[in-house]
Amino acid sequence: MATIRRQLMSLIEQGVIPPDQVPLAVKAAGIRPSTREWALLIDRLLLWLGGLSLACAVLFFVAFNWSDMGRLPRFALVQAALVLAVGVAVWGSANVMLFRVALTAAFLLAGVLLALLGQVYQTGADPWQLFFIWALLTLPWVGVARFDALWVLWLGLLNLSIWLYSSTWGGILGSGLFANNAGLWGLVVINLAAQAVWEWGAQRRGWPGRWAVCLLALGSGVPLTLLMVAWVSAETYALTPIVVVYPVWLAALYGVYRQWRLELFMLAGGCVSIITVATLLLARTVLWKGGVWSGQWHEGSLLLLAGAVFAMGAAAVTWLKRLNAEDVS
Repeated sequence: MATIRRQLMSLIEQGVIPPDQVPLAVKAAGIRPSTREWALLIDRLLLWLGGLSLACAVLFFVAFNWSDMGRLPRFALVQAALVLAVGVAVWGSANVMLFRVALTAAFLLAGVLLALLGQVYQTGADPWQLFFIWALLTLPWVGVARFDALWVLWLGLLNLSIWLYSSTWGGILGSGLFANNAGLWGLVVINLAAQAVWEWGAQRRGWPGRWAVCLLALGSGVPLTLLMVAWVSAETYALTPIVVVYPVWLAALYGVYRQWRLELFMLAGGCVSIITVATLLLARTVLWKGGVWSGQWHEGSLLLLAGAVFAMGAAAVTWLKRLNAEDVS
């Protein structure tokens, strides 16, 4: 369903609304923020900037004065700030925005405390353990906050811990399963699962945050494309899971975001992925000589690649514009 802004833009582009009547149409549509809405935006912006600045200030203060502060003052300062943030969240729970700001600050301070613990006592733990424990300990706060940005931040911690784990140990749970590109596979699984759950919540529970769903789609689509690129770039075409997963993912992307509900951002991402993989396949066909990449760049080969990229890009843009026009109408 097209938004009021998109419908108004379509009417202006079609010439239904004369140019001299555009300001009146914009005012009648109510899409221009009022003075009260601007004041509310500035108030919320200052609240967020203040809360995040205070949380970051604790980190920088301890780091800058590391040599002048003893072990006890470091922990006392960070713990006091953490307790203060949690106290503000409990005290201001009636104010949703203040509650979320305070819990976000507490979320960040929990990470600062864990980093301080590892730095002071030199536990020897791997870096992935810091981010995983951080995500594990703060999960109740994230669930209580019911804040889409905080959920995305938490998922970012989980992504980072999985990537660092695979970089350290490889495979899944220390096994040889998916040992090659294990980090990318981990990102695909986590982000696809989170995207599916978020889509279900948006449809059944009214969860907000379409931007978060798009970000999760990037978090799964980019690793899948990179896995497919790695398969194309290999010396031989071996039968690997990506050969099956990638077409299934494209089919699911089309079925969900074209047939079920139209989402141009998702379809555009799929088009970019297809163009990337197809271009690399064509480049391998043209430039792959005797099992190695040819060092002779013939003008005809480069012209063929450029023309193919241009044609695929033009076809994708034309298709997306047609879908957009159908959605608006």
